[in-house]
Amino acid sequence: MSDPVLLQELENGVLTLTLNRPDRLNSFTPELHALLREAFSRAESDDAVRCVLLTGAGRGFCAGQDLGERHPDAEGGAPDLGQTIGNLWNPLVRQIRALEKPVICAVNGVAAGAGANLALVCDIVLAAESARFIQSFAKLGLVPDTGGTWTMTRLLGEARAKALMLTGEPLNAPKAAEWGLIWKAVPDDYLMEEARALARHFAAGPTYGYGLTKRAVHAAGEQGLDASLDLERELQRKAGFSPDYAEGVRAFTDKRAPVFTGKPE
Repeated sequence: MSDPVLLQELENGVLTLTLNRPDRLNSFTPELHALLREAFSRAESDDAVRCVLLTGAGRGFCAGQDLGERHPDAEGGAPDLGQTIGNLWNPLVRQIRALEKPVICAVNGVAAGAGANLALVCDIVLAAESARFIQSFAKLGLVPDTGGTWTMTRLLGEARAKALMLTGEPLNAPKAAEWGLIWKAVPDDYLMEEARALARHFAAGPTYGYGLTKRAVHAAGEQGLDASLDLERELQRKAGFSPDYAEGVRAFTDKRAPVFTGKPE
């Protein structure tokens, strides 16, 4: 019996998802797409899940799409890559962005093509210092996908985004952190320790407030200051009526650690 292509573990509010095709650098097949979509659906509906931690098994995080699954010389002719993106990658990106719980990505090695852009969709990206981010699409005559043109342009600016996409030059994790593409580069041996500690912190935190914050930040990239001010007002109104706000104030007054439920009411 073959090993599952996606490992799942729920412990103390943290749902850890490990891409598990190390012999193929965790490249994606339709099966892996389906399982990851199911896992994020679980994260959305299960109150026991307070944070998601995504990583990869073996020496790399993810090499993107398994090209063996989309070979141009396959019987029947070249595959419709637009269909692959529309049916598989785009729904996954939208699902991760819409999840109103923190999503951490621990990039344990090379992240290439759609694998790099999948990592960048997550809320907080930590990477091993030896990790590299590679926009490998140009080497195949393709266009960056999985939200890469949107994410990288906003995080890096047009000049750096275009240069990385057109050259396919690897960007190492320390430089990615320096440029603001990811949050932090961590010594390899401490990557998962730090990622798990951060995930546990979020899992014990005010999940409802985290979700509202994500909503405001995502909207800020698409609207002006006035609209953001109005949205902050409405979201703060919601947060102010939550049990976590009441608990946070009481804990502050009592000089103790808060015990958040993460629930809206």
